[in-house]
Amino acid sequence: MTDKTRIWTAALIVIGDEILSGRTQDKNIAQIATWLGVQGIRLREVRVVADDMDAIAEAVNILRARNDYLFTTGGIGPTHDDITVDAIAAAVGVPVIVHPEARAVLERYYETRGGLTDARLRMARVPEGSDLIVNRMSGAPGIKCGNIFIMAGVPSITAGMLDGLTGTLEGGLPLLSTTVGCWVAESEIADLLARTERAYEGVQIGSYPFFREGRTGANFVIRSTDQAQLDACAGALSDALAGIGREPFAGGI
Repeated sequence: MTDKTRIWTAALIVIGDEILSGRTQDKNIAQIATWLGVQGIRLREVRVVADDMDAIAEAVNILRARNDYLFTTGGIGPTHDDITVDAIAAAVGVPVIVHPEARAVLERYYETRGGLTDARLRMARVPEGSDLIVNRMSGAPGIKCGNIFIMAGVPSITAGMLDGLTGTLEGGLPLLSTTVGCWVAESEIADLLARTERAYEGVQIGSYPFFREGRTGANFVIRSTDQAQLDACAGALSDALAGIGREPFAGGI
């Protein structure tokens, strides 16, 4: 029987010099975080790492050890600077091999696209002992190596790989959320927020201030895996704000 109080966690390593240089803006963090939330898995940490063997291996070994799952994006293409597979194999202490099923997939995909060149065959390389993640977008599969999920950097391809993984990872209850907005400086109600959060077990309240229309406000995002607790906390926060003369806005401002 699954322990419903168990919190499953994941980390993400975004790999690529182009991300760190600012030439490319990462879009995978949001979609992976959202997907994980639906699976009942919390994204706890994200690191952006250069195309450097040692840096990738170090990040992999740290994050795979303290999370249930580790995802990586980027660096699994056909060019010389796509070194993610090599770095992860080094991190886990296994050789790199050409996966026969991945090779067959690529041979079929490139049969009418110029054939399977040496460069394209690089996309069949995996850490020994790995399984494949189906990629219906571009042929080249993702890779599952223990609790590490090695995925493409192109967001549309990553999305397809996530679709293939849906329902296959063990997780806990999905994290639910609701928002209450108010035209108030968060510093004025910091104690009120803390008291409200403490009154409801398993609930977290995040405060997100803004300045609009010449005045200060904040949206309070309430999160819990328990819908009843979530609703009760949102109601209590709204009542408390109204009680000090501050109108609450369900759904946020």
